[in-house]
Amino acid sequence: GSRAAAAGGVTSFLDMPNNTPNTTNRASIERKISLASKKAVTHHGFFIGETKDNISDLQSVEGMDGVCGIKIFMGSSTGDLLVHEQKHLENIFANTGGIIATHAEDEMRLRERIERFGGRTDISSHAECRDVECALIATKRATALAKDHEHRLHIVHLTSGKEADWLEKNKGDLVTTEVCTQHLTFDQEDVERLGERALMNPPIRYTDDRDTLWRRLKDGTIDCVVTDHAPHTLEAKSVGFPNSPAGMPGVEASLPLMLTHAINGKCSVKEVVSWMCEGPAKVYGIRNKGSLVKGYDADLALVDLETPRTITDSDTWTKVGWTPYDGMDLVGWPRYTIVDGEIVHKREVDGTLRGHPVASPGSVGRAIKFE
Repeated sequence: GSRAAAAGGVTSFLDMPNNTPNTTNRASIERKISLASKKAVTHHGFFIGETKDNISDLQSVEGMDGVCGIKIFMGSSTGDLLVHEQKHLENIFANTGGIIATHAEDEMRLRERIERFGGRTDISSHAECRDVECALIATKRATALAKDHEHRLHIVHLTSGKEADWLEKNKGDLVTTEVCTQHLTFDQEDVERLGERALMNPPIRYTDDRDTLWRRLKDGTIDCVVTDHAPHTLEAKSVGFPNSPAGMPGVEASLPLMLTHAINGKCSVKEVVSWMCEGPAKVYGIRNKGSLVKGYDADLALVDLETPRTITDSDTWTKVGWTPYDGMDLVGWPRYTIVDGEIVHKREVDGTLRGHPVASPGSVGRAIKFE
């Protein structure tokens, strides 16, 4: 994962806790940080996952280097982390510090609708089942909790125009949000074309949603652009909807994809820098990152904005070996990715799109420090 990030010009990652085993206590966080110190070629941070009864674990890692925040799954998704009862959510917001990042889907509505849509095997039913109202209910609920307890909240992977419009008027100073590259790129027609490759939670929705997400990104309602990189194998995906896992790999194509949008007139290169560099650093309070400022870390991506290259599954470094952007012509591929002043990946214009790793595992990168 870190090698894939570096190949795409991403110099720091924040990793989710719904792995095997789940990351829900200090020991599991320390194990991840230790593994990253031996294997990563980028900077790294980790979320701790919330359960119904691990408040003391959450408190034990507050302020710890390498810990970026608490992740709550308000609705069922990949893995088995789930907290949706009001009393448990109140307990978390009332008794923890730092940032709570939430997967905002309403579990009770999800259960009712999954039962109702249980007979459907067409992938278009995914967005109908996990509908906008399901997301909006949870977004409103999480925002109210943040305001009631004066707790920083970050709503991850926003997918609907209705949520974005509501947040524009209601999020206030405590709440931030993000959008994924795939939700700025794909719509319902792409879901039909790509099938299970485009299956994720919350779903890729409709053209109007995509257009509104762009508008709310450009007006500042949405704070940053991310990937929600989830490397499931094609073998696992091939079991078919609704039984295939939700999520897609995307970290190594994310910067070229956004720079291609810029070259095609959807936004400016300066806005891409704001959304993918400055934005995440500001949201999470990442020290010494996000800008070209004297004294900040020398984490740089030197990109080629002139040469379109076609990405295919075989060009990827991600362990699962595929990309939802297979066959797309993208510009902005990094010639050099630099972490702490050290080249970690390079790519020649006339060479393979995969490029060449330079740094050995664990030689560059460290646990991120947060304000």
